[in-house]
Amino acid sequence: MTTDPYQELGVSRTASAEEIRKSFRKLAKAHHPDANPGNKASEEKFKRASSAFDIVGDPVKRKRFDAGEIDADGREVPQGFGGFGSQGFGSQGGFRGGPGASFEGVDLNDILGEMLGGGRGGGGRGFRPGGFNPPPAKGADVRGRLEIDLEDVFSGAKHRLAFSDGRAVDVSVPKGVSDGQVLRLRGQGSPGRGGSGDALIEIAIRPHAIWRRDGDTLVMDLPVSVPDAVLGGKVEALTPDGPVTVSIPRASNSGAMLRLRGRGLPLAKDRRGDLLARIIVTLPDSPDPELERFAETWRDRRPYTPRLRR
Repeated sequence: MTTDPYQELGVSRTASAEEIRKSFRKLAKAHHPDANPGNKASEEKFKRASSAFDIVGDPVKRKRFDAGEIDADGREVPQGFGGFGSQGFGSQGGFRGGPGASFEGVDLNDILGEMLGGGRGGGGRGFRPGGFNPPPAKGADVRGRLEIDLEDVFSGAKHRLAFSDGRAVDVSVPKGVSDGQVLRLRGQGSPGRGGSGDALIEIAIRPHAIWRRDGDTLVMDLPVSVPDAVLGGKVEALTPDGPVTVSIPRASNSGAMLRLRGRGLPLAKDRRGDLLARIIVTLPDSPDPELERFAETWRDRRPYTPRLRR
């Protein structure tokens, strides 16, 4: 058993105060009794690290300890003995800090709060004079997958999701949700003595017949007739807000993009992304003899070889 608080904390005698604090926080997180219920070895390591930090984490005590005026338990060293106390480190009276104690620059309540995912004040529950009594365990988290339509992303929606054990939860899908995003429903998981766990719901957005998602932008194909592509014109485009009229520039080719600003996906602070309409020059479904005659004449008079556009 070591009798040197520096060794107990894993730091050198020349370590700075910040290095000592960081080392103690790391040990306290790893071995706090509330994080290791029933683990006597971790409980002992936590006590020893706390006692060590009580000495070298205090500037005054550290100075006196280094000078041989007090031992590792903080007791006065009689003249002529020097060094560490004869009873050894961590003996009677050596541990003066419970799980919720505060030391110089370090609050164990904060450390436990970090471990448990909460704020201050978590370190004291579970400690009593007779020893450490860990809090009752919460129930397990449960996971589910919810498929939604793209329209739900624009307005938000409510869905009911059933689990294999027969339970069902109501899921409020927020506006602007992303594909693959996980929603946490607190207290909707499996029950336990310390309360119910959480339900983690992964969102899956079904493919849409018209729009497809590219990051925060929507993309769609916009069919355009040959005359409108050649001469320019007005065509109707279906957006999530309903149909709008779009102007087609003269001499438009398939693949050209038209940007409809503010017609895309919901963004933060009530903003909207854009909708990109990709022009697709389209022939009639049935053959048009007049168009075919014109195409033959035009091809004979003005040969044209399309080139790949980069």
